[in-house]
Amino acid sequence: MILWEKFDSNEWYLLLLLILAYVLFFVLPKRLPSGMTVLFLLWGFAGSTLFDFTIGGGLLDYYRVNDSERYELFDLVLYFTFAPVSYFYVYIWDRLQLARHSFIPYVILWTTMGALMEWISTTTGVISYKDEYEPFYSIPIFLVVQSFTLLLYFWSKEDTDKNKSIYN
Repeated sequence: MILWEKFDSNEWYLLLLLILAYVLFFVLPKRLPSGMTVLFLLWGFAGSTLFDFTIGGGLLDYYRVNDSERYELFDLVLYFTFAPVSYFYVYIWDRLQLARHSFIPYVILWTTMGALMEWISTTTGVISYKDEYEPFYSIPIFLVVQSFTLLLYFWSKEDTDKNKSIYN
C-alpha cells in the first residue's frame, strides 16, 4: 500500500467527507442500541469494500479509486467514510419513524443522493470510470444495497425489541 500518488482534490475531498461524517456521527444523539450501531458501521465499511474489490478493480475493473491503480491510504479513507453513511441511513429512518410503506420512496431518495455523491466523486477525481462504465450502472447496486440495509435494520430492530421484552 502506498500513501498516495499525489495529494490533490480527491484527497482533500475525502478528508472533508471523513471529518464531516464522523463529527456528525459523534454529535448526533445516540438513538440505536450499540450492537445495531456497530452492525451498520461495519456493514457500511464492508459493503463498500466488497464492491470496490469486485467491480472496482478486483474481479472486474470498471473504475479506479483515487489517483493510482495501486491500493493507497485514501482508498481506506473512502471505505471509512461509508461506515457512518450506512449508520445515518438507518438512523434517519428510525428517527423519522417511517412506516414500512415508505420503503420504496426512501430507497429511491437515497439512491438519488448516492448517484449525486458518485457524480461529485467523479468530478473531484475520487472515481474514474473505465471500460465504458456508465454512472447509471451504479443505480441497481445502490437499490440492492440500500434495500438490503433497510431489511437488515428491520430484522435487527425486531430482534432487539424481542430481546428487550425477554429481559424486562
